[in-house]
Amino acid sequence: MPDVPVEVVRRLYATPPDRFVAARDAAVAQAREAGDPRTAREIGRLRRPTVAAWLVNLLAIRRPELVADLAQLADSLRAAQRDLRGGTLRELSAQRRAVVGALVAEVRKLAAAEPAAPPPGKLPLGEVEATLNAALSDAEVAEQVRAGRLLRASHYAGFGEVPRPQLRLVTGGEEQPRAGRSGVPAGVAESGVPEGANESGVPDRAAERADARRAREERAARAERAKRRRTATRELEKARTELDRAGTELTGAQRAERDGAATLDRIETELAELERRRAVAEQELSRARLARRGAERALTAARRRAGEVEAVLEALDAEEGDAEAGDERAD
Repeated sequence: MPDVPVEVVRRLYATPPDRFVAARDAAVAQAREAGDPRTAREIGRLRRPTVAAWLVNLLAIRRPELVADLAQLADSLRAAQRDLRGGTLRELSAQRRAVVGALVAEVRKLAAAEPAAPPPGKLPLGEVEATLNAALSDAEVAEQVRAGRLLRASHYAGFGEVPRPQLRLVTGGEEQPRAGRSGVPAGVAESGVPEGANESGVPDRAAERADARRAREERAARAERAKRRRTATRELEKARTELDRAGTELTGAQRAERDGAATLDRIETELAELERRRAVAEQELSRARLARRGAERALTAARRRAGEVEAVLEALDAEEGDAEAGDERAD
């Protein structure tokens, strides 16, 4: 939308979806207070993205250079598909998996830095990966990804670029004679005189040589078409094999992602339980320390009291000793 400042769009689409509406309403109110009702209306038309779309938008806004690399790879893939370059396609397909995997990892990092983002085990990274793969095949999706204005995740389950290039199958068989515009069979002029002959019916050697040359050219063209068809068929078989392999890898990756998410959820649950037990242990330790300090104070007091009593007893013993000595002297 041209009437919405770019920085406003970037700020809104970098906002987590659960806070998007509030941030949009605040931007609308700010535009109205600035006396710009048209911009306020345009901002109000902005729609909240899904979580997966928000993650892709966050990648485009925070790391535009990585999205630019994705666009360059998409151009290379489309060119290789149009030219049916099997070796280049296989190399680019491997590069595509590496690039998309790196982008998904970067999305995970960006989400971890967002306080309002879902926990790692709840991130729809599968939809993010599907959207990035769709951007490699669909120019419209690629533009939405680059602009950071995606509203929902995209999926592409086809083969090749979108729209697919128009391919024409050549059977390589013999062509049937074609009728001319007047309905006269090919090889016969409209005057009824066979082609390659003059009006007197005498064969024209130059015309015969031209016909022979055309026949050779047609045979060479048919042979070339048959050769190209065989080459295209081999490339198609290779591409289908690569597609099957990629589908198997995708299934394995999705299974690994589900297993990883389950493991992460289990570890997070265990961590929460450990945190709870740690808090309980810290409380018990505090109580034990308080009890120890009380016991130490009681022990100190008891020792002091025992010393005082021992001093009294010693004094009494000394007095009794003096009394007994006095009695003995008196006797």
